[in-house]
Amino acid sequence: MSATGAPARRIRLALITGLSGSGRSSVAKCLEDLGYYCVDNLPLPLLRDLLTRPDELCEGRDRIAVVADVRTPGFEREFPSVLAGIDTERFDPTLVFLEASDEVLIRRFSETRRPHPLAPDAPPSEGIRRERQLLENLRSRADLVLDTSEWSIHEIRSVIHREFAELGGEGHQMLVSVISFGFKYGIPYGSDLLFDVRFLPNPHFVEGLRERTGLEAPVQDFLDRQADFPDLLDRLGDLLGYLLPRYQRENRSYLSIAVGCTGGRHRSVAVAERLAGTLAEAGWSVRLLHRDVER
Repeated sequence: MSATGAPARRIRLALITGLSGSGRSSVAKCLEDLGYYCVDNLPLPLLRDLLTRPDELCEGRDRIAVVADVRTPGFEREFPSVLAGIDTERFDPTLVFLEASDEVLIRRFSETRRPHPLAPDAPPSEGIRRERQLLENLRSRADLVLDTSEWSIHEIRSVIHREFAELGGEGHQMLVSVISFGFKYGIPYGSDLLFDVRFLPNPHFVEGLRERTGLEAPVQDFLDRQADFPDLLDRLGDLLGYLLPRYQRENRSYLSIAVGCTGGRHRSVAVAERLAGTLAEAGWSVRLLHRDVER
């Protein structure tokens, strides 16, 4: 019970296991993007400790993901007892089991040139066979069995987002970064959308504005008096209002929007400021950066 007498909210616990090479690490990264506190391959005594003291060891998170597999000594013998000991009044657990066909797993081990953990000195096929036998009972207990044989990383992300939303996870909020910059200093690395606003009248050539920046009222007032400036903001707002939900639908964790002018001090700064405000008002999580404003 909470201090108010209401039942405490259960911690959502994703337990990820399955065959080596089937994509466990990719699933963990997807859950991390969804706000889960992720731990990988803890020794089982430490895992038990974590499940006993989650508030202390997981910084009060209400979503935890644990990757556990045959790399852990005694996994096949002791992990079932760890599952049986989970306090379901405290946790809302989901056991996710990943697998793939023998052919696909052999190909993946061949591509990475890594030995199978259960057959370090033998062909991967031997390790895969042994692992399937060891995990057969665990697979039958899984809440969610995913065969990743034909999936790309993007398909894995899509399935995990969809399945965990259906299991009660909160909607994933994409982070939108808005960056102003100067073309003379280069385009920001990793920009997803780029807008060139050099067609706007340049305050650099207006008396009294050269030493100011787009963060200051005189520069913004000057641009507000230009017919193209409010028109540009309206059109960009409409475009981003159309695009951003579609990027989020593809399970993007973040999106970078770069706005550039010549030096990155006036026009791009003012446009980025207004865009960031518009997006924040629309409910997006926004991070604003003026890369070149002090140059």
